[in-house]
Amino acid sequence: MASSYNAKEEDGHVAVPGGGTIQNKKPDNTAFKQQRLPAWQPILTAGTVLPAFFVIGLIFIPIGIGLYVTSNNIKEFEIDYTGTDMSSPCFNCSQSFSWNSTRPCTCALPFSLEQPFESNVFMYYGLSNFYQNHRRYVKSRDDSQLNGDTTSLMNPSKECEPYARNEKMPIAPCGAIANSMFNDTLDLYYIDPNGTRIQIPLMKKGIAWWTDKHVKFRNPGGNPNLTSAFQGTTKPINWRKPVYELDTDAENNGFINEDFIVWMRTAALPTFRKLYRIIQKKNNMTPTLPRGNYTLEVTYNYPVRSFEGRKRVILSTISWMGGKNPFLGIAYITVGSVCFFLGVVLLIIHHKYGSRNNTADIPN
Repeated sequence: MASSYNAKEEDGHVAVPGGGTIQNKKPDNTAFKQQRLPAWQPILTAGTVLPAFFVIGLIFIPIGIGLYVTSNNIKEFEIDYTGTDMSSPCFNCSQSFSWNSTRPCTCALPFSLEQPFESNVFMYYGLSNFYQNHRRYVKSRDDSQLNGDTTSLMNPSKECEPYARNEKMPIAPCGAIANSMFNDTLDLYYIDPNGTRIQIPLMKKGIAWWTDKHVKFRNPGGNPNLTSAFQGTTKPINWRKPVYELDTDAENNGFINEDFIVWMRTAALPTFRKLYRIIQKKNNMTPTLPRGNYTLEVTYNYPVRSFEGRKRVILSTISWMGGKNPFLGIAYITVGSVCFFLGVVLLIIHHKYGSRNNTADIPN
């Protein structure tokens, strides 16, 4: 039987009586639209599933044990100096709610280390119940101003409101993040067996990310005289001194002050810690912090009672995997153990019922 061929039908058009065509809703006759593309679908059998479970278990469990042991070898010591208890040395200082009080309040907290800290020690300050992840708080900054743009310096972004201007003068740095910068001063002393106080040297440089220090934050105009560079601006409302007096070191002053840079990198959770200082190891013969008695002296400037927060200091060493965090090791051990357990259960089921199913499939 002869059949007629119309090229328009391949294009999705169908001829109708009278010489016209209509659009056909049938998909094009292609491999993609007709679902004729080659595909691969794994066939899950006991010979493929059981080895996969055992291999995952045998790999994950040793990795998890290694991560967990490494995390436990990291030494960490934490001191809470909020001062909410009347017995705390910082109780009187904690009663102050003023950000820019002219009279500083100091308190000393004695503590002892049962074990020496051998390698470099990282000193953190920690805050609790402080929501740096709030949307309006995170947006309350002017990155162009922080990058040294002179136009943004004198005309801060509207995102900084209501901390963009004070008494009709632009605030530098503007915004709620900069306005709430942590400003406690922490000093550490070692009490030797003779009772002599020895101050521990704390490094304040090298605590910020390299990209933040050299790319994102710059002082305006490239003028080494920061007093003239920031002329015409005023300090944030809660600061005690302007930004060009944060440090006497010119390489750590102004917008490139590393304490300021660390604070401006907002935290994702309401309980967080930020790097404050580094205690470098002097030599391999003596530990960085020997076991014994210490005193932490705090110049208490940062009020936290208004939002029911807490403050603490953390002394910690690090390893190749970073700071102390047992969760990753526990997660690997848990996943590996579950996979290995499922592998054993499925192996028993396969051994018990697999031969029976094979026998039933054999025809008489």
